[in-house]
Amino acid sequence: MPENNNAPRTFVSSAQDKAGKLDVASLVLLAVLMAAGFVLNITVGKALAITGIQPEFVISAYCLAILILRPSLPQSVLIGVLAATVIQLTTSVPGLEYLCDIPGGAIMFLFAQAVARRGSAGVLPLAGAFVTTTVSGLIFATVATVVVLGAAPSSVVAMLPVVFGTALANCVIVQVLYLPLKKAAKR
Repeated sequence: MPENNNAPRTFVSSAQDKAGKLDVASLVLLAVLMAAGFVLNITVGKALAITGIQPEFVISAYCLAILILRPSLPQSVLIGVLAATVIQLTTSVPGLEYLCDIPGGAIMFLFAQAVARRGSAGVLPLAGAFVTTTVSGLIFATVATVVVLGAAPSSVVAMLPVVFGTALANCVIVQVLYLPLKKAAKR
């Protein structure tokens, strides 16, 4: 006869156990971050556009998702594809975001791996979001200016303040939100 043990069953899971695994809770967090990024883009982002610096909240959202969830490289790239798909609803150049956010997902993956190796984040979320947004912005500015508008490559220089301003805004957002969201997600 089986032994009647009334002790509660427990399962202890660490953030290390969850790395590279996108379970339902991870997908819900990703969806919430993407939705929040989209809503902030069409409200706050558009309001801030008059300053010339428009945070790209969807990029901030996928940077946070990759840092918190620590997906694999293919999953990080897929998160970049999902972000680009969300941005399609508001972008000025449809399709271009895919060229920007696929490498962005891969870059953020490298920073998430660095956070995992160090065991603490420090300023890596800030640096990762800055580099990711800068690369994404430079790709967007270059392709939009040279290919879509047919302007001279030197015209991209005029876009640099917007690219770096957006990167600065995004990196501050990611750095400020990383630890509270990580704790809330129990990662």
